[in-house]
Amino acid sequence: MANDIIRITSKKKLLAIIIKAKFKQDGLRFLVPDEFPQQLGYMKCSKGHVIVSHLHRPVLRRIKLTQEVLFIRSGKVRVDFYDEKRDYVESRIVKQGDLVFLAFGGHGFEFLEDGEMMEVKQGPFLKEIQPIRFEAVRKDKIKLKK
Repeated sequence: MANDIIRITSKKKLLAIIIKAKFKQDGLRFLVPDEFPQQLGYMKCSKGHVIVSHLHRPVLRRIKLTQEVLFIRSGKVRVDFYDEKRDYVESRIVKQGDLVFLAFGGHGFEFLEDGEMMEVKQGPFLKEIQPIRFEAVRKDKIKLKK
């Protein structure tokens, strides 16, 4: 289970979390710190377990950072991770059923097979504040970690 949750860091800062498709654990577990603007939780419940019906109360939040959750529905994707200075950190391969939580820094993707990926983030990109695009590291410099 130790390799089922992979934390990508740079200088002690969490850039991303990869949750492999095979990850399983009983109960409820939140996988990111409470201070993050986006939360990611995991639940494994037995048959008959009930989560009481509920509504979330409106709350005004100030979000200064866009975080993303990517679910790989099919295929194989290489994810390149960069720190906040756009320096390359590492690359990982994710496959069908894997989930990637992008917390800080930069990232890029290459589909290594035909595939599908779903993304969840806090709203669309604003027209006046587009993502900062930058030239990626050359592929011959990428060292893949499994």
